[in-house]
Amino acid sequence: MPQIARTVLIAFALLALGAPSLAQQAPALTRAQIEQIVREYLLNNPEIIVEAIETLEARQRQAKQADQRDAIAAHKDQLYRDADAPVAGNPNGDVTLVEFFDYRCPYCKQVAPALTQLLKEDNKLRFVFKELPILGPDSVIAARAALAANAQGKYMAMHSALLRHRGSYDEATVLRIATEAGLDAARLKADMAKPEIEAMIDRNRSLARALSLTGTPAFIIGDKVVPGAADLETLKMLVAEARKR
Repeated sequence: MPQIARTVLIAFALLALGAPSLAQQAPALTRAQIEQIVREYLLNNPEIIVEAIETLEARQRQAKQADQRDAIAAHKDQLYRDADAPVAGNPNGDVTLVEFFDYRCPYCKQVAPALTQLLKEDNKLRFVFKELPILGPDSVIAARAALAANAQGKYMAMHSALLRHRGSYDEATVLRIATEAGLDAARLKADMAKPEIEAMIDRNRSLARALSLTGTPAFIIGDKVVPGAADLETLKMLVAEARKR
């Protein structure tokens, strides 16, 4: 057992036993004796290890959530009012839901129908798209194409077509998808290469780091980060809670 683990277990056992006298005697005990006490205590009370781990994990979650709330407050304009970010739903909605996503992410594809349904049912919801291509070069090509489609007023058409696609997102494939979605592929290719497109993606990456996002999809609503492919009922609940606040 590594020395740091031995030290942690010894300290844990002394505290868990709640025996001041033992703590006072500790300097007089040999290392072997203390380790034997720890071993016997943990063998007789194995549930204490689970309790300690659960408590530690809960504290870590609470600390992360507090940090994320602070980060949301510090970056709220970038999250909710970025003029370059594509928006769906009601542009003047009373609640804004932000999604960080990657077109190659299977969970982003999985949650897409629920989001579509949510926007159909809730005419007061404003939805902000944040491309976060984290799954390789194909993800970056797809994100660039979607953002470039905005210049033709066809972001949603391209976004939906890219999400429906199964397979690679090399440039030739993306341009074919664009043509099928009614875009001018030559113009799209030129717009994809513009530095402002890469700048938007870089801003999203920086924002994701500030919010400690570790994957996609990830939703931001109010002062809360919600990771993972939330189902329709969960999304409705989150919107309802935000609306009450």
